[in-house]
Amino acid sequence: MNAITALAVQPAPANPSHSHGVAHGVDAALLAKYDGLRVPRYTSYPTAPHFTPEVNGEVYGGWLEAIDPARSGSLYLHVPFCQKMCWYCGCHTKIVARYEPISEYLGHMRREIAMVADRIPGRLAVRHIHFGGGTPTMMAPDDFESMIALLRSRFDVAADAELAVEIDPRTLTAEMAAALGRAGVNRASLGVQDFDGTVQEAINRVQPRAVTEQALAWLKEAGIASVNLDLMYGLPHQSVESVTRSAEIALEMAPDRLSVFGYAHVPWMKTHQKKIDESVLAGSLGRWEQFAAIGDTLAAAGYSAIGLDHFARPGDELAVQQEEGRLGRNFQGYTTDDAEVLLGFGSSSIGALPQGYVQNAVPFDHYAAAVEEGRLPTGKGIALTHDDKVRRDLIMRLMCDLSVDTAAIARAHGLAESAFDAELEGMADLVADGVAVVEGRRIHVPESARPLMRIVAARFDTHLSKGAGRHSRAV
Repeated sequence: MNAITALAVQPAPANPSHSHGVAHGVDAALLAKYDGLRVPRYTSYPTAPHFTPEVNGEVYGGWLEAIDPARSGSLYLHVPFCQKMCWYCGCHTKIVARYEPISEYLGHMRREIAMVADRIPGRLAVRHIHFGGGTPTMMAPDDFESMIALLRSRFDVAADAELAVEIDPRTLTAEMAAALGRAGVNRASLGVQDFDGTVQEAINRVQPRAVTEQALAWLKEAGIASVNLDLMYGLPHQSVESVTRSAEIALEMAPDRLSVFGYAHVPWMKTHQKKIDESVLAGSLGRWEQFAAIGDTLAAAGYSAIGLDHFARPGDELAVQQEEGRLGRNFQGYTTDDAEVLLGFGSSSIGALPQGYVQNAVPFDHYAAAVEEGRLPTGKGIALTHDDKVRRDLIMRLMCDLSVDTAAIARAHGLAESAFDAELEGMADLVADGVAVVEGRRIHVPESARPLMRIVAARFDTHLSKGAGRHSRAV
């Protein structure tokens, strides 16, 4: 018996990620053991802390010129402005009280779009457009519609393309909702986080239920029927009872999808998080119980668990693609977007091309200066090696399916089936703890360990040991 076979403790289910619920099976000691680890969320591989300035605008320009415009493409536009800072926020955003900074920023973004489009040898075929932030709907309605018109003029946007926008219900207006509908937006993601007033006060995001319901009504009137709601666990003052009630309220609004994110307390990176009272944050077991309570509530209503932190109605495209093993993951989370080219626009936005990843300059003034000088505002990135691409495929399948056949991944990239035997042999501790199941050359994350899947993925990450950057807690 070889070392790989010796790790087999039970057969991996044929479709391990297709459970509707969130099982309860990880004990407090085990959570405490692994929750102390800091691991990436793996929305890319290698992850952003490993990007370097060696990949600059000149390198990015060369990558753009090598694009086959017939490749599938998607666009991400980052609008990093909010009216008020939510203390849990981990995004690159800026608080503004006037529209002038937003208008100026959008002017720079338009110029960046033109520069990028000019470097591509043809009109890139686009099937997905995503506006993130910040609060993209702080754009004036006319500015949003003109931005969509510009994208349609410079790229070959499919008639049935998904146009998605992140929305803060507190600042959405009826006029903006109507503009979204006219522009062709067909998917909206609304930030909620929690419906409990005490929790809302503690995170500086007071959002009564009626505000969210009004936003949904305006979107429905505008013809935008597909909606995602964002919920969070691990926030100050949350309890199993409070998050269960928030999930029940969210279900009454009948969203197609829900994203359930764990609060990442990283005050060394996001200084405004120091305003959050750490004494009222749940520990590892409390966070797990909150996540499980939300998952159980959504499962009881018929929603399927998708990957690490998403839920969808059966029949929703996310659920269908998971069933078929085609679910994807990128910087926006779990997605139906399988584009080979992702172009990011705006300060701090990240793009992905066959050659590697690029990220625009984060400081607004650096981004603006580059655009004004006619330079692509790339601040850093990373060129992918063959090993990176192989491990990215493996990690992404594990993050999407909770299971991966390492031999199949190796074969697909021209490697020996034994390419990942060393990593599988190194899983003995995870297998003993019930965090992973290894059978032959297939590894599977049991339903009871779903929130710990990043721990398993990290065992295949050859960059993590280099210590670039710090990450959020594992649960």
